[in-house]
Amino acid sequence: MTAAALPARQDDDARASFLSAGTLVGPATVFVAAGLLVPLAILFRYSLNRFEPRRMMVDAFTFENYVKFFSDPYYTGIFWTTLRVAALCTVACVVLGLPLAYALARTQTRFKNILIVLVVLPLFVGNAVRAAGWMTLLGSKGFLNVTLEKLGLIDEPLQMMFTEGAVIAGIIAVNLPYMVLTLQSVIEGIQRQLEEAAFSLGANPYEMTKRVLLPLALPGLLAGTILTFILGMNAYATPVLLGGPKFKMMGPLVFGQFQLNNWPFGATTAFVLMAATLALTATANILVQRRYRR
Repeated sequence: MTAAALPARQDDDARASFLSAGTLVGPATVFVAAGLLVPLAILFRYSLNRFEPRRMMVDAFTFENYVKFFSDPYYTGIFWTTLRVAALCTVACVVLGLPLAYALARTQTRFKNILIVLVVLPLFVGNAVRAAGWMTLLGSKGFLNVTLEKLGLIDEPLQMMFTEGAVIAGIIAVNLPYMVLTLQSVIEGIQRQLEEAAFSLGANPYEMTKRVLLPLALPGLLAGTILTFILGMNAYATPVLLGGPKFKMMGPLVFGQFQLNNWPFGATTAFVLMAATLALTATANILVQRRYRR
């Protein structure tokens, strides 16, 4: 084979490899895109319609639903509450999940698989069931209040249910396994010799974590942060059961609008929630990546 024919042969091989990959990935990509984008396009079109109580949804092309959402303090308050709860839950999952993920990744015990199963086990239980467990723990006649009363520490039950704190605790319990499993898989791929080298150069555990572990574990940290933040923003069962009727978040708000047959405004709130989630996660990831590239 001549030197001139070699690049042409390489181009043909690359083209054939690309076509083979496209043949394998193409059907699944088309199916997912059609199943996701088509309903979203229909929902977006509904958000531009007008709602009339007697006629339900009236065909129109107006942005008055979006104006209504952002001009009404009630709806913007729900949005900021959702954002605050999701952010707090994400930070808590990072703080609580990183040490546990590191311990699971570095442990050499023969019971490691059992420990991982214990982390995965809560995922086999539905969110509503876990929220019911928190209700038995935090209720006025729940385990905590009864225990504190028997110990003589309180005279009357504490109001722990139907509060923002109860919702945050419930969402953290739901999202924490995702953060732990994501970080654990990435930390296992980091060579232990790098940490030992940092210690041999005089770094303390904090400096090693900041300068070695976190930059190398950044892909897993970003993936876990994105996952937990999205789940926190879109939580439904936990805010409804632990927050009660007075505590509102975007997920229950969207469902409530559709339940009232106000499809245009329900579609609007759904798109506001989706757009805010995507924009905030993308912005946070860009800022974090720029920080660790310095």
